[in-house]
Amino acid sequence: MNTINIKGNLLNLESPIVMGILNLTPDSFYSNSRINNVNQLVEQAGLMLEEGATIIDLGAYSTRPGALEVSEKEEIERIVPAVKAIISAFPKAIISVDTFRAEVANITVNEGASIINDVSGGNLDDNLLKTVAKLKVPYVLMHMRGTPQNMASLTNYEDIISDMLQYFNEKIDYLNSLGVYDIMLDPGFGFAKTTDQNFEVLRSLEAFNCLNLPVLVGFSRKSMITKTLNISAHEALNGTTALNMVALQKNAKILRVHDVLEAKQCIDLYKKLI
Repeated sequence: MNTINIKGNLLNLESPIVMGILNLTPDSFYSNSRINNVNQLVEQAGLMLEEGATIIDLGAYSTRPGALEVSEKEEIERIVPAVKAIISAFPKAIISVDTFRAEVANITVNEGASIINDVSGGNLDDNLLKTVAKLKVPYVLMHMRGTPQNMASLTNYEDIISDMLQYFNEKIDYLNSLGVYDIMLDPGFGFAKTTDQNFEVLRSLEAFNCLNLPVLVGFSRKSMITKTLNISAHEALNGTTALNMVALQKNAKILRVHDVLEAKQCIDLYKKLI
């Protein structure tokens, strides 16, 4: 299935698209992605849309390994003004909210957000998936174990691809039972996976095609690149682009990135190959 219903309009994913990342957190692992004020936020969102982003992904809770806990109140105070500002400036913008909390999802969708992007697969808030069903919005289902605080220690798998397929099948069945069908799958690169496991998942990315749902990938400037190449996140754009091209060749439909222009160029070049 390569379409998702966004507020009554079908978004066609036959041709891959870009999701641009805007972080509203002071401790995001990539410092250049941090937004300090509303004016900067609107300016950056506008630039991303101009460069070719189809979706703007807003996050107010850092999910990097070992990230500090953020209260629900603080998350709401960070993200609601951001949603309002972008919708005010760009009424047709498709905003995804990166949250695992039902109340944050409920408030932001009512303010104009269109998609819920949940790193936890509904495991960190029992009400999240039911709230998504009630809101009738598309949902990004990611694979993760544990929490951002402890996930780095939860990397023992009998067979990582088989385990992930079982996880996704169970979650999809439950979401469908709630009436949620507009689902995107995120393998969760960097979440409860070692560097070698991240590359194993990328190597086997076609395995998820059997689930018949669009796959979103997010390696942008992550440690699977920086640790492999012994570089900083600031130096990891080239590595990000290289892995994005591999993912496109393995049928990924959404590239979640900090650098929109380069990802869009990657897609344009990939389309010349098919």
